[in-house]
Amino acid sequence: MALLELTGVGKGYGQPNTRTEVLTNINLSIKEGEFVALVGRSGCGKTTLMSLIAGLLPPDVGSIVLHGKPITGPGLDRGVIFQNYSLLPWLTVAGNVRLAIDQVFSDWTAEQRQAQVERYLRMVNLWPARDKRPGELSGGMRQRVAVARALAMNPAILLMDEPLSALDALTRATLQDEIMRIWEESRTTVVLITNDVDEAILMAYRLIPLTAGPPATLGPSFEVPLPRPRDRRLLNRDPQFKQLRSEVIEYLLDQGRTARRAKLRPTCQEACV
Repeated sequence: MALLELTGVGKGYGQPNTRTEVLTNINLSIKEGEFVALVGRSGCGKTTLMSLIAGLLPPDVGSIVLHGKPITGPGLDRGVIFQNYSLLPWLTVAGNVRLAIDQVFSDWTAEQRQAQVERYLRMVNLWPARDKRPGELSGGMRQRVAVARALAMNPAILLMDEPLSALDALTRATLQDEIMRIWEESRTTVVLITNDVDEAILMAYRLIPLTAGPPATLGPSFEVPLPRPRDRRLLNRDPQFKQLRSEVIEYLLDQGRTARRAKLRPTCQEACV
């Protein structure tokens, strides 16, 4: 049985006469412990899809089910990591993580909550920075706090909406490795939204592209056969990596070409004028 199931999901914005359908006929099944990457170009509806799963937006049609129960709003069973960190600037690193723990584990003792804070800050190598505030941290360190905060809630599923896109290349690579290491340790179910095909192949077990849209839908699922743990230094020489990368990029490019042709195609009325 799937942990997360989306069936016939669609979402649009605007009034009836000016409405834009952003997503249509989204069908997705994710098993417990999977690491799945959803890949697409900017503006194709990736963040809308993540917001639907997080319960921040309701679908117009279709159903979204987690653990056999419909998602009707935000819940503590979903940890969400956005690209803008979303840390409270007046709290310390430990305070930001502790706030989430206090909400989820209100029946725990103070000692248990403190142990949870320490465990996850050590997991992301930030225990020495526990008393610093977000303004004293680099972008990469802030994102590691966001990862620790989300994981410390022990969510059923971790949702990551382009969490590394605002970082420089070296910091991004370092955090990719950190997230993979943490996932190997925790085996939390992960859905990663990204526009970086290489990142998706490096990190995920399964990669699913979104069509260009609007409205966008999900394309075919690509299994990532590369063994774990993965070494980025070896990937560029791996024929499986190169083949999969080529297939996914070609699919996305073909979707883009199809969308551009559809926009340029005149209507019958325009052609007859």
